[in-house]
Amino acid sequence: MTEQQLHLVPPPAAPRSRSRISTAFATRFGGMSRPFWVIFSGTIANRMGDMVVPFLVFYLGSRGISAEATGSIVVALGLGGPIGSVLGGWLADRVGRRFVLLTGLIATPASLGALFAAPNLPTLAFAAALVGMCNRLYPPAAAALIADSVTPTQRARAFSLLHWAVNIGTAASAATAGFLAARGYWLLFVLDAATCLIYAMFVARGIPKKAPDQRTRTNGGGYRVVLQDRVMMAFVAMTALAAIVYSMTQFAIPLAIRLDGLPPTVFGLVGIVNTVLVIALQPVLYGMITRFDRVRVLATSWALVAVGVASTGLAHEPWQYALTVVIWTIGEIGNGVVAGGIVADLAPAAMRGRYQGMISWAKTMAGLVGPALSTTLLSVVGPEAIWLTCLVAGLSGAVAVLALIPALVARATTVP
Repeated sequence: MTEQQLHLVPPPAAPRSRSRISTAFATRFGGMSRPFWVIFSGTIANRMGDMVVPFLVFYLGSRGISAEATGSIVVALGLGGPIGSVLGGWLADRVGRRFVLLTGLIATPASLGALFAAPNLPTLAFAAALVGMCNRLYPPAAAALIADSVTPTQRARAFSLLHWAVNIGTAASAATAGFLAARGYWLLFVLDAATCLIYAMFVARGIPKKAPDQRTRTNGGGYRVVLQDRVMMAFVAMTALAAIVYSMTQFAIPLAIRLDGLPPTVFGLVGIVNTVLVIALQPVLYGMITRFDRVRVLATSWALVAVGVASTGLAHEPWQYALTVVIWTIGEIGNGVVAGGIVADLAPAAMRGRYQGMISWAKTMAGLVGPALSTTLLSVVGPEAIWLTCLVAGLSGAVAVLALIPALVARATTVP
């Protein structure tokens, strides 16, 4: 009989390995509040059903809507987003995060039903604007509730996990939406509406009526204080610039793929590579990223997105497009880890909803400006101008945000 059999020596090292894994898991996921996990799980469910907007052009085509009319409806959808962001942020501070979450998550299915039932172009455009508005009503409240319910030291981790949740849900949606659309677009509307209601159920059951935001809620002020906050507005402007560059991943990259004579499946490959990398790498890279100053991480991330998107102009084969995706996805991961916490730290406790509403407004406006800019540059100058503009704009924003380091450090120590 060996010594090991007599238990005179320690067992194999597997338990120690398991202990390291458990410690890493606890470090990454442990200690978060119940409201955070409600938002996290609700976001995954909600994003799993986010199918109508990505497939809106195809749905309208199935109804015989012309390309020109489809463009008008898509613009109406985009115009609703900034309105919803600003209104949602204001209401989150005025009447409470829970109320806005429930209102937006219940109103969105109603607006989707109106879009599906709309009989003509005017009603389609109006319903699309409602979908855009309702769909952006609740994210500022969700972000503000996270900031309310976690400690300042947990904010970066919380918003990083929220970004991860978005991509988990998006990956599931991308994997099933095409299959469902082939069997009837009504399935997309039903699933999208159902997942909104599931998220609403999570909020109703998991967030108490007297939620953490009750101690910070304010009834006045509008957005005047936010607009007068020079540091915040500078950060909003730079975020908008970076978001315009990132919006090219949804509009200019598919255009480049089409101009290269490649099939739409290549754009599907782009989406798969992006979501798989975010889901696989963000938990792994989080620990390394958080060792560095977050503003410098943000600047580096924006630069990587700019270089990656601009590199699309050099791609002509599927594997080359996939390589450019790797570059800008790493930048997206870095941005997802640090950006949300910066906004939360800038906001006074009583105005977190409006600060989140303002940054959400900037991102939705970027979603409008990006397609218009890419179309204009393509028709007036040529595709090369799109990629050069992305490179210059992204690198300029990355350099500019570094100038905010002293102000952001000062605010992190003074904002309650």
